[in-house]
Amino acid sequence: MGIIAVCAAILVAVGRAVRMPAIVVCLLCGILLGPVLGWVEIGEGLGLVSETGIALLLFLVGLELSVSKVRDVGKVALLGGFLQVAVTAALGFGLSLGLGFGLMEAMFLAMALTFSSTVVVVKLLTEKGEIESLYGRIAVGVLLVQDLVVIVLLTFLAGMSGGKAGLDAGAVGFGLLKAFGGMAALVAVALVASKYLLPRPFRWAARSPEILLIWALSWCFLMVLGAHAFGLSHEVGAFLAGMSLAQLPYNENLRMRVHPLMNFFIAVFFVTLGVRIDFDGALGQMGATAALAAFVLIGKPLVFLGIIGGMGYGRKTAFLTGLTLAQTSEFSFILAGLAMGKGLIGGEVMLVTALVGVGTIAISSYMINQSHGLYAWLLKLGAFQFRFLDGKPEVTDRIVQPGHGLERHVIVVGMNALGREIVRRLVAKGERTLAVDTDPVKLEGLPGRKLLGSADYLSVLEEAGYEKAKLIVSALQIEETNDLLAYRSKSVGVPCAIHVVDLSVVDNLLELETDYLMVPKVDGVKAQLRTLKEMGVLK
Repeated sequence: MGIIAVCAAILVAVGRAVRMPAIVVCLLCGILLGPVLGWVEIGEGLGLVSETGIALLLFLVGLELSVSKVRDVGKVALLGGFLQVAVTAALGFGLSLGLGFGLMEAMFLAMALTFSSTVVVVKLLTEKGEIESLYGRIAVGVLLVQDLVVIVLLTFLAGMSGGKAGLDAGAVGFGLLKAFGGMAALVAVALVASKYLLPRPFRWAARSPEILLIWALSWCFLMVLGAHAFGLSHEVGAFLAGMSLAQLPYNENLRMRVHPLMNFFIAVFFVTLGVRIDFDGALGQMGATAALAAFVLIGKPLVFLGIIGGMGYGRKTAFLTGLTLAQTSEFSFILAGLAMGKGLIGGEVMLVTALVGVGTIAISSYMINQSHGLYAWLLKLGAFQFRFLDGKPEVTDRIVQPGHGLERHVIVVGMNALGREIVRRLVAKGERTLAVDTDPVKLEGLPGRKLLGSADYLSVLEEAGYEKAKLIVSALQIEETNDLLAYRSKSVGVPCAIHVVDLSVVDNLLELETDYLMVPKVDGVKAQLRTLKEMGVLK
């Protein structure tokens, strides 16, 4: 772990200088430490860390699956997602057979080619600030559909037993019955818990961000234990745990707290992926790998272009969606690994799957970062001359940034007695306000708009539209957060007012050029003096 951390830190610094995506850096780090230098081998510890990363990733995917977001995904993600899975799987199956793979091997290769990487897409779109764009929302919606299909396939594989001698029909039937029965039981537990069991204790836990995170992870791993009890993979349990918590109003706050933890584990996962590459075996599979990678990088975007364009969306939206999903998924490795463990495929197919995954993730990371430039270049070449793509790009392709619809408003952070009173008085004066707090109880009953989250996170401030705010007010008594708010307010030229409890922190805030300091001790003394003068006690 120490060697991985040091190597990754150095390579990330170098990669940033040449604008190399962090995912590609982690893959190269793994290749350098494993096949090239031989400093790192995959042991039980590293395997556990990478598996934990995948579980946390599924937990985050589940947290995205709130009823409101599923409804918001709409027809294009559901229909387009299922159509893409069917078309890509059929084409990938035919291509794999043409390359000389057997029936079972071609089936699993087709599945591996079908799915796109949630972690790559969400990470890169977030970094670009386009996760809320139309094509970004469609891409995430399609990924949710793909993840649901993956969950079904994982359940199917968990119920199978195979070997070199073939499949035992009785054992397979019993295994599938146990797996799908367990899946149904876990789904029922997740839905009942989200409605009756979880709301009240998590409402209390939400008052402390640390307790909320610990309880959420505890629920995640309890569901993982439940999945193992039914012979299901830990990914299934983690996904259902996230899905049950997604129905609560704290899911956004949880996502922001789990995300950095998941990033670390996922980084180790990509490093271990590079370590696992067998260059000796890879040389014999270069032809098949190149053909399958080309299908993923070119064929999948064309499939999306046809499906999404055919549903009436603009050519830019269709192209950017397809380009964003032009890679294989981390679940491709999971499916292939489970299949190899069941004896359904050999190590050759696992190697091809890994090579295609590493190659397409690396290349597509660059493609996603340069997607608008690629679209403009292809448009000049006349690559989109199809009648079904004649949509209304000026409407359908607009980018929706975080904080959309918020402007000239007052952000009030911290809903203690002071913060709540400030919000009420500002609203009474006709100001548009946005109250921000980590405790949902404190936000209840307040006028104006409300946002649940921690102001420590820049993403929360972006969602609050802080760059377009009229004023930022902090009623908090947390020195570090107040310093950070003062700095970020100054960096975007928005005036701020900060609550000061301890006079020893005044110098920091003055150095940050805070516009107004609310100092209760000083203001209280002034109020006492005014009252004493009015009473005639003082001259």
